[in-house]
Amino acid sequence: MRMGHWLVSGVVIACASMIAFAPVWAQSYPSQSIRMVVPSGPGSPAELAGRLASQILPQRLGQPVVLDYRPGAGGAIGLREAAKAPADGYTLLSAGGAQLAVLPAISSRAGVDPAKDFTPVAKFMDSFQILVVHPSSPWMSAKDLIAYAKANPGKLNYAHVGPGHLTNLAGELFMQSTGTSLVGVAYRGGQESVTAVLTQSVQLTFENVAVLLPLIRDGKLRALAVTSATRSSLAPDIPTMIEAGVPGYEVTTFFGVVAPAGTPGAVIGTLNRAINDGLKTAEMQDSITRMGAVPVVASPEDFGASIAGDFNKWQAVAKAANIKID
Repeated sequence: MRMGHWLVSGVVIACASMIAFAPVWAQSYPSQSIRMVVPSGPGSPAELAGRLASQILPQRLGQPVVLDYRPGAGGAIGLREAAKAPADGYTLLSAGGAQLAVLPAISSRAGVDPAKDFTPVAKFMDSFQILVVHPSSPWMSAKDLIAYAKANPGKLNYAHVGPGHLTNLAGELFMQSTGTSLVGVAYRGGQESVTAVLTQSVQLTFENVAVLLPLIRDGKLRALAVTSATRSSLAPDIPTMIEAGVPGYEVTTFFGVVAPAGTPGAVIGTLNRAINDGLKTAEMQDSITRMGAVPVVASPEDFGASIAGDFNKWQAVAKAANIKID
């Protein structure tokens, strides 16, 4: 699988079809409701972009957006459902990096190749993780933790949410980038992995900012570093892993909307403009920030580049760690 195909088979084909179909689609689309497939259950992160699109698009395009939940197989069932839909703009997919980059990077049996089967529409937001430890621990910084881990290989346990999950890949990238050896302990969900640190069953974890910030502010966890490339306005006092002396360490995830491959370029353009106009409003920016994410306004090409970049990154990390989910 070559995720670079996003830019060739997705965006280029979409642009070509824009020329052929623009006069017709520009006048008539949309003329009915839009189905938004969500490859997980209600309340999940994969729902975020679709939920926001259901608020933005009716106001700007005059048609409702109906969320269609198709959970199962790590998101693969929902991806297959959206991929086989007619490429007419009336079926879209709300998904995140877990479904569009991580899943195809670690599994050969997803049944869908996002690079070939989807065309990027719009990116809504980016999110990141925070490396945390218990406040009673001796490590006051990521540098302290790295020094201890190097001197004591295999002595530190980190909680994650199963092999191939982003929390697992964050730990693997940490070890690969720092030359350390940690022991991963899998839990059934993010809340359980955080509880493991709170109860000192493990020494550390990498978890989403939205989950951790309240606990950090209450003094129940100590934040050592954020995994974004630069400090975030959500937590400006927490340094980055790069500042801690780990060059290039970045773990972020995106959330956005894609369409079945072959969707006319005029439709992609209409959707992208409407979504981006909505994302620029103060109300929507505030909503995304309160979710613990960073709002993003991007072109389909930029979104495609994000997907391809994350796929290549996590494929390399998973290969080095011998992680494969089949």
